[in-house]
Amino acid sequence: MYQKVLAAVDFSETSRKVLDAALRLTNDNPARIHLIHVVQPVTDGYALKVYTENFQALEDDAVEQAAAQLKDFQNLDNIPADQIHTVVGDRAGEIRRCCADIEADVIVIGSHGHSGERRMLGATANKLLHGARSDILTVHAGD
Repeated sequence: MYQKVLAAVDFSETSRKVLDAALRLTNDNPARIHLIHVVQPVTDGYALKVYTENFQALEDDAVEQAAAQLKDFQNLDNIPADQIHTVVGDRAGEIRRCCADIEADVIVIGSHGHSGERRMLGATANKLLHGARSDILTVHAGD
């Protein structure tokens, strides 16, 4: 049994499967689970126009929305509030950083996520495989 599990969620349908797998790895002990969502920086993938806009406000709003969604998971599954992480940056890099910071034994992540981000999240799981120092469980997203 793992002592600390980091579950990476993106709020897709797969996120529930990821959290359920994390709970199984801890014998249904939410005190052993950390939950992370990584917000992609607003400037990633946007045209130059975004640089003339107040992109920091957009990013702050995205982080605020993500934190609210994570709170729903936290409340539903009784995960301690100090084990909820909302960060901005490169998904794989931030997940690895959080894993190291909390000394997690395993990362649980979906094999694919939101339909608009399928390739990105598939790439995130792949990047994790090549750089993490902990075990990684990828949860099949389904078809």
